[in-house]
Amino acid sequence: MTPQASLGEVLREWGRMGVVGFGGPPAHVALLRDLCVDRRGWLDAREFEDANAACGLLPGPASTQLAIFCARRVAGVTGMLVGGLAFIVPGLILLIALAAASLQEQPPDWIRGLSAGAAAAAVAVVAQAGFGLARSILGGWRGALLLRMCAYLAIGAAAALSVGGWVVVALLGCGLVELALRRGGVAVQAWPAALPLAASGVAALPALAWTAFKVGALSYGGGFVIVPLMQADAVDRHGWMTKGQFLNAVALGQLTPGPVVQTVSAVGYAAAGLGGAVLAAVVAFAPSFVMIALAGPHFERVRASTAARGFLDGAGPAAIGAILGAAVTLLGGVHEAWQWVTLGAAAIALFAVRLGTIPVLAGAALVGLGAALAGAPLP
Repeated sequence: MTPQASLGEVLREWGRMGVVGFGGPPAHVALLRDLCVDRRGWLDAREFEDANAACGLLPGPASTQLAIFCARRVAGVTGMLVGGLAFIVPGLILLIALAAASLQEQPPDWIRGLSAGAAAAAVAVVAQAGFGLARSILGGWRGALLLRMCAYLAIGAAAALSVGGWVVVALLGCGLVELALRRGGVAVQAWPAALPLAASGVAALPALAWTAFKVGALSYGGGFVIVPLMQADAVDRHGWMTKGQFLNAVALGQLTPGPVVQTVSAVGYAAAGLGGAVLAAVVAFAPSFVMIALAGPHFERVRASTAARGFLDGAGPAAIGAILGAAVTLLGGVHEAWQWVTLGAAAIALFAVRLGTIPVLAGAALVGLGAALAGAPLP
């Protein structure tokens, strides 16, 4: 591919998206399309849509991978590194700074209030994402296929509620079952079948690195599926965070620009300070760069792969079920009466009024600030 943009252009444009990229994957895709297709004409509309679809077939954060792919497409491998980092780093710095403020041993009451308010609303945000994805993914199926998709979704939800961090096994299992059913047997030559082998080295990896690797390389179905993957390790297994602190981290991941996956840096900060935050971010995002470097030139074949499509049709509903299960487990981080009222109001705003995620979280944070200033009990 002949480079079409200079490294300076990539640094400036991808950095701008990293600063203003609030709203999660839909906002990121819209910003990338506006830049690469509409304003600069670096990619035609068909190529962009094909790349977006292919990124959806890969594990990990799809919109981040699309940003990395577009940078590679317009400025080569060096541009891929520059653009990917420019897209990720601004929000990552902000999130780590906020995590440092909210996770200190005795944070000021106003910070506790802001965090507790946004955290309560984050439960509704996760639930809305799960229900929206479920409607979307189940709407196109009928008959026996619909029943299988519902079963995969139920398995994912049950796994998130019962086995926590091992939910990734349920996701991979559902994907492989669907792939086997479509192939009439186990298709060991398909790329998804190799992913469970990654678990064989878990005992040799530091716990934080393994958690971050699961988040970045073994998650399907959008950014919110990282919630059950992280919660079991950060709260239940290793005790790096309380339920309330983890819920705060989920809220911070939504309030800051950039990919949702960067929430893992807050977990890393709780586990091992600034070094842990950086380690978690590097391990979580590295697989995206590797996959785009390897698969990017072959996206047409990736998208056309019946193996990849069949696997994702099984793993995707299970991942959405895990998101819904995670919304239930997150309720454990809501303690005070005013938080429950805030959660109810956020749910009405999201499901009935259909306000956006950022206004709802920001409003809930202000409610928490008011509660703190009024002397209300804080979690």
